[in-house]
Amino acid sequence: MHDGQAPFYAIEVEHLTKKFGAFTAVNDISFQIPKGCIFGFLGPNGSGKSTTIRLLCGVLQPTSGYARIMGRDVVKDTETVRHSLGYMSQRFSLYEDLTVEENLNFYAGVYGLSKAVRESRKQDLIRMANLEGKEKKLAGTLSGGWKQRLALGCALIHKPDLLILDEPTAGVDPVSRRVFWEIIHALARQGITILVTTHYMDEAESCDIVSFILDGRIMDHDTPQNLIAAEAGARNLEDVFIRRVERATGHAVSGTFQEMRFIHETES
Repeated sequence: MHDGQAPFYAIEVEHLTKKFGAFTAVNDISFQIPKGCIFGFLGPNGSGKSTTIRLLCGVLQPTSGYARIMGRDVVKDTETVRHSLGYMSQRFSLYEDLTVEENLNFYAGVYGLSKAVRESRKQDLIRMANLEGKEKKLAGTLSGGWKQRLALGCALIHKPDLLILDEPTAGVDPVSRRVFWEIIHALARQGITILVTTHYMDEAESCDIVSFILDGRIMDHDTPQNLIAAEAGARNLEDVFIRRVERATGHAVSGTFQEMRFIHETES
């Protein structure tokens, strides 16, 4: 909030629900994310994260409730919303048989950027991703960390207001993870709102706001610091998350090594 004015919400979700037949994938969720925040959206596989993201992108229509991106309804203003988004998935989704430069050119063309704007932004993105000297390399020959930086550059080339990153550092080495998150924080300082899903709780702790989702329901929505402080004895966000899951499911989160009897059996 600035100068006594209410914050401008980049994402507004109210009673959003998505059903597939008898199955409810997203169940009456609500939250608001101010512009320029890094929002960590956390949950086990199958918890409803991907369905929620598809709803926010206008790929799926909600069964009930609504979502707004930058004040625009994702159902009524789908095309406008899509042009305000940048999306990067955990799987490298660019063209491996095109060079770094050709991939950037392609995405600039998709968004209808003029040649002058394309060239200016392309050079900025190559510097941001530290891909200088690799412009003519085929994307398929890049390492995992370089591929992710290229994918981020392509997601940013049309200057989106909201950047959605779906497990962007999965399978990436620790050094590349650190560099990637330095870039994310730099983008947020420039006013870009970022929604990121991750299974790395150290990454989640560096977000401004996090939501835990399980079985399509939001369990918690707060700053990482507040969530850790509210959970007695919690050392970090991972402790908080595990305890929330245990309470919600009624089952301890533990390994099943003891249940694998054949491991303990000795051959006669």
